[in-house]
Amino acid sequence: MALPGVEESTAYGSPALKVHGKLLACVPAHRSAEPGSLAVRVDFDDRAELLAADPDVYYVTDHYLNYTAVPVRLSRVTPDVLRDLLGMAHKFVTSHEARRSPSRSPRKHV
Repeated sequence: MALPGVEESTAYGSPALKVHGKLLACVPAHRSAEPGSLAVRVDFDDRAELLAADPDVYYVTDHYLNYTAVPVRLSRVTPDVLRDLLGMAHKFVTSHEARRSPSRSPRKHV
């Protein structure tokens, strides 16, 4: 909640954190997720690095393969690492939002 624009919300009926209405992290609702997990939004490259670096903390199921998210085993992550991960997610979600928003008005066809 210390990150700019973050608000408590829900996603698929589960508790979630959103930034400007965009999902940042949530308690995974899909049955393939392990109990005690948090799904955190990251890009595919960052997810691959996290999975390679610490497979005891981070994992992925078939359901999450095509989503820009990584499930995290909360019992195996330190508060500092989780804070950094949420910061990474915040940067991803807000920069992703910026890329999708037009930077200027559309051109008029003459």
